[in-house]
Amino acid sequence: MKRPIVGFHQDEEPSWVAELACGHAQHTRHDPPFTERPWVLTPAGRASQLGATLDCERCDRSQIPDGYQPYRRTADFTEESIPEALLKDHSTKRGVWARIHVLRGRLEYHVHAPLNRCELLTPDAPGVVLPEVEHHVAPSGAVRFFVEFWRRESPPRNQEQECEADRS
Repeated sequence: MKRPIVGFHQDEEPSWVAELACGHAQHTRHDPPFTERPWVLTPAGRASQLGATLDCERCDRSQIPDGYQPYRRTADFTEESIPEALLKDHSTKRGVWARIHVLRGRLEYHVHAPLNRCELLTPDAPGVVLPEVEHHVAPSGAVRFFVEFWRRESPPRNQEQECEADRS
């Protein structure tokens, strides 16, 4: 799925890495003739790509980014106590992931565009909620579950911004 670029940093090689709004990072090398990204070579070029989108395969696989930790969880819900908001289309904020843990029974998890899929969650198969992707749940009989919210433990270090600030 496409995710916007929100920053850049250099890794240990040093190669430029795009920081995506979802929390994942993706190398953005200029390696002709295989990959043509001349914009990555200059600060102005990288700045011109902020907001541009890259395909995030880790989001396609519902993989919570490295460095993210659980920070809050809901109370346990049953088929009778599910908040109305969870039964309707909703999404988490930018950078907030969640994991739906089913303790007993089964829960339908409907994920809308761009993924468009329905998963049946069970105690052995939790669901992962991607940031900014609309979804809703529906009980499939008796169920007990909770939602655990995840975010980056500390903000990513944006070396590009730090280097420009040092030059001022």
